[in-house]
Amino acid sequence: MLRQLIRKPHLRPAGFGLLLWKQQRELHSRNKKAMELIAKGWSALKEVDRVIDYCEPNDRRLIPLLRGAKENFELALETDNSNTHARYWLSKLHLKYHVPGACKAIGAALLVEAADMGDPDAQYELGCRLRVENDYVQSDQQAFYYLEKAVDQLHPGALYLLGAVYLTGECVKKDMASALWCFHRASEKGHAGAAIAYGSLLLQGVQIPESLTKFSKRNSLAKKTRKDVESLVIDPVDMAKKQFQIAATAGCDLGLKWLERLEEEERRLLTG
Repeated sequence: MLRQLIRKPHLRPAGFGLLLWKQQRELHSRNKKAMELIAKGWSALKEVDRVIDYCEPNDRRLIPLLRGAKENFELALETDNSNTHARYWLSKLHLKYHVPGACKAIGAALLVEAADMGDPDAQYELGCRLRVENDYVQSDQQAFYYLEKAVDQLHPGALYLLGAVYLTGECVKKDMASALWCFHRASEKGHAGAAIAYGSLLLQGVQIPESLTKFSKRNSLAKKTRKDVESLVIDPVDMAKKQFQIAATAGCDLGLKWLERLEEEERRLLTG
């Protein structure tokens, strides 16, 4: 009876490990090839974006670059059908650029597929489009759904937009603490708009959530004693200056103007 209850160890076929290794190697090879093709397509699109402001969107000189980008993204998708990046960039080509054979319906379908497959850029893009392109469809909740999905992956653009949604109370309950958290995490990733928004709110005297003050103390005084950390008083002006510096580093002129304004105010107080 006991012998019947004791299960014998499951023995795998002799070649199972080798087969699994070959499958993983093939998958890695397909993914690597797809990423190489995506990089080529992305490089062509960057060149288009560099010159498109100085010519017509349908300028014939852009056609070779656009066609090359489209071919590379399509080949990447053929190589690895599960690649969300290929879907996302191919959707952008169909939706944004005057590429031969462009179809907005195909672009929209690819964008939804990439978003549902978990690509954060696609989720952010889809959330933005649902917010502004459907005047006769109640799509706010759908937009919020995809933006939250992108926020879960800490997409800086989605963090900034969701922060703005919480700040204004548009389609959700107004929540200043959540707005500040979103702006803070986006600014950490170098998002200039979020840094400006966060710094401006700090100067307005908005109360900083305890979670963020603890985070700041932990980062700035990691080597100090516990007593020093507990006695630290967060200076909102100093925090705001750091945010404007982030924006300035990202190339935002408004960040530089805010820094100059704060420096002038400090000089006025010292001389006055």
